[in-house]
Amino acid sequence: MPKISVEIPGELLADLDEHVGEDGKFVNRSDAIRASVRKTLDLLDEIDARHDRLDPDEGMTDE
Repeated sequence: MPKISVEIPGELLADLDEHVGEDGKFVNRSDAIRASVRKTLDLLDEIDARHDRLDPDEGMTDE
């Protein structure tokens, strides 16, 4: 899996960390960020589908 580096404001990282760990919804920061990216891409696909902007060969995925 490729690795990337991002800059995140401290307050956003602190909010993210509240959802990570033993009592959180995610096991680590990477897991939380991957879930967020997937959700964002799904939402963008839905918006594109409503505006007929999806490539018919690609379509929406359930990944």
